[in-house]
Amino acid sequence: MTGLDINDHIDSPLNLKVSFNKLLEAYEQMAQSSNSVEAAHAARVLQIAEEHPILRKGFSKFSDLEKYNAEIKEILRDAFDPLLTLNEIKTASVPFHNVIFNSSQRFKNIVKAAGEGFELKMKNMPEDKTYIIACTLILMSCYNYNFNFKRPFFYEIPDANGIMRYYKILYNADFVDILPRADAPEITDRDIELLLDNFDDLDLWKEKFPPNSYDFEGFVICNIFDVTDDQSISNIKSSLIDISDRQNEEIMEDLRHAFSSLMSVKDIRVGFLVYNKEEDTFERAHGEGIPSFMLEGKEFLGCKDSFCNQSYEKLLKRKDYYSISDVDLLDEQSDGQAPQFKILKEQNIRSAIFAPIANDQELLGLLELVSSQPRALNSLNANKLIDIMPFILMAVERTKREEENLVEAIIQQECTSIHQSVHWKFREEAQNFINQELQTGEKPVFRKISFDNVYPLFGQIDVKGSSQARNAATQRDLNLQLSIAKDILDQAIEIQNLPIYEQIKFQSAAYISVLEHNFKVDSEHEISTFLGEEVNPVLKLIEKNIESLRDRVEDYFNRIDDDLEVIYFYRRHHDQTIKMINNNMASMLDQKQVEAQSMYPHYFERFKTDGVEHNMYIGESITKEESFSPIYLYNLRLWQLQVMVEMENEYYQNQNEYPVALDVASMVLVFNQALSIRFRQDEKRFDVDGTYNARYEVVKKRVDKAFIKGTTKRATVKGKLTIIYSQKEDEHEYVRYIKFMQSKQMLNDDLEFLELEDLQGVTGLKALRVSILYHSSQEDKKLYTYQDLMDTIRQD
Repeated sequence: MTGLDINDHIDSPLNLKVSFNKLLEAYEQMAQSSNSVEAAHAARVLQIAEEHPILRKGFSKFSDLEKYNAEIKEILRDAFDPLLTLNEIKTASVPFHNVIFNSSQRFKNIVKAAGEGFELKMKNMPEDKTYIIACTLILMSCYNYNFNFKRPFFYEIPDANGIMRYYKILYNADFVDILPRADAPEITDRDIELLLDNFDDLDLWKEKFPPNSYDFEGFVICNIFDVTDDQSISNIKSSLIDISDRQNEEIMEDLRHAFSSLMSVKDIRVGFLVYNKEEDTFERAHGEGIPSFMLEGKEFLGCKDSFCNQSYEKLLKRKDYYSISDVDLLDEQSDGQAPQFKILKEQNIRSAIFAPIANDQELLGLLELVSSQPRALNSLNANKLIDIMPFILMAVERTKREEENLVEAIIQQECTSIHQSVHWKFREEAQNFINQELQTGEKPVFRKISFDNVYPLFGQIDVKGSSQARNAATQRDLNLQLSIAKDILDQAIEIQNLPIYEQIKFQSAAYISVLEHNFKVDSEHEISTFLGEEVNPVLKLIEKNIESLRDRVEDYFNRIDDDLEVIYFYRRHHDQTIKMINNNMASMLDQKQVEAQSMYPHYFERFKTDGVEHNMYIGESITKEESFSPIYLYNLRLWQLQVMVEMENEYYQNQNEYPVALDVASMVLVFNQALSIRFRQDEKRFDVDGTYNARYEVVKKRVDKAFIKGTTKRATVKGKLTIIYSQKEDEHEYVRYIKFMQSKQMLNDDLEFLELEDLQGVTGLKALRVSILYHSSQEDKKLYTYQDLMDTIRQD
């Protein structure tokens, strides 16, 4: 690193130079102290600086950091007290660069414990925003603009046991000078106004703060604190966040206080909008006391009547924050053409932030933050919402689920079908309900329906790569439509060369290239909009004006789906295939369940997703009789494996009947401990009961995302049955079943023993994986009997 410079390969408005001048100035004052010991110590430090002037003047070469390492440690001795080095977590460094030139021993020990290959990297420091953050530091230091937008920075460092710990970083910049160079552009108030609304516009920030236009001289001290407990609690809250049954007015007042503290804006007000995708409208949130400033008391308003095109695109299409730092100024600049400014001005709102409440699939609504102060809310402090929006999203999702459950409950009105294995329990409680009402004359409460000490079984047959297949089908449909349109335009240009034909042809070719090389999530909507709003009107004009092309244009429109207004050929085949797989697999599973119930009664339910998954619970509390034996559990587990293999055989034997050839993969989750299940009235289904038992549901939801340890490969793959477990006794049990099924030519002899990567909240998972033997005929389809199982167990 001899010839390397700290500023090499860094794009920054700051030219970094390590200097101890400000620290030495503090020692110069100490040297005048009446305390002789203090003055003598300061004199020794100043003597070092006098012998090595570069320490005061500053340097940027890595070689100088190494050359003067001993002198630097001595100068920093007071800041890094040797008596506290095993207690304090502290570093000396330069900002926006992973250069640490002095640290406490405890910090070194923490990094060392993380193991070889660990790379120290700051969390919450967006790599694509470091340039802009450096600019805001310049604004605060050189222009006295105090922007309260900073987010806390953390280190995530695993300890010696591999447990992730979290460390919060606090900067001490007392020994820093930031000075403009001679060629640095002057920053005006108008520049500040422009920058406030364009935090993401890197080109604009570079225009106002060109690279290396300011000198950074000094160093920063990072005081680091272990906040693992606090961060863990925060993570738990983000998973379990709930909405209480308090009045909406009380909830909204609490939110107002919370956002006031978060954004450092005293008069902040909070509102919500609900997004209706089907109607493309914003609607008032359910419940009194929840305001919306864009609706102004209305029940709903069209999205494009609420926002101008630019803000509509940012909020609804890109799902990005939209901030207005000065409503009056921006309204003036838009000549009153943007509806959002007029709506806000009428309510004396002078700055605002609108934040999309969205998950990966859809936009659910908007959070509204407004203030009567201009510039109080802006694109800079909007970034503080990054840490709070996941909590709001989860609360909104929970509210949405509860509303959907309520609607479903009203529709069903106690007519939900109850599985026959537990129907007796509901009849028993219903009878108690009637008797209690007759005896007391009061409306009783329907008591909890639960079953204790039952054993769960879970399995799924999942369509592999369905999302990728759907994307491929989308690309083929759009490519086909664009290509047909482009061919028609080619012929039209030869007959009647209008400039608009050339333009639409050029854009069609560009989108064909996008489909081939740069297809993204929003490409489908963008291209479909182009086809519907630009291509189709031009082709209708060609149909009207060029008689020789009428048949071609008519054929084009005949291919288009009437409802979707695009060609829907390949996507229809994909969607039909998924539907057929689900229906056929579910039907087969239902038929097999009749046989399983005759072996021993148990609770059963199944769900259709991209494939079919099922839950089963077996235990004495379900059967009501004292007849349960672990043998029945073993039998049901073996039955489950056999049926999974048969379902895969059934699918591949009839794969030629499906419009699209897709692959499936089978997985079984083993949970060896008895648990309790409870019927949830709001969801009309059984779920595990109790915090401890909830781990089963967590594992069930995340296990199909597990990777094989040390790889990026999924445990579930096509052609193989995967059995996921955590206990050694489960491994022994299922190895016996696999051997049994191998003897029946259902499974191959390539059994694998796998360790899986830890998931969030789930550790210690393992897997057995073995290839399924497929049969080309319908022979050998019967289930193997209970006696077969007994014979195998006795042999062991």
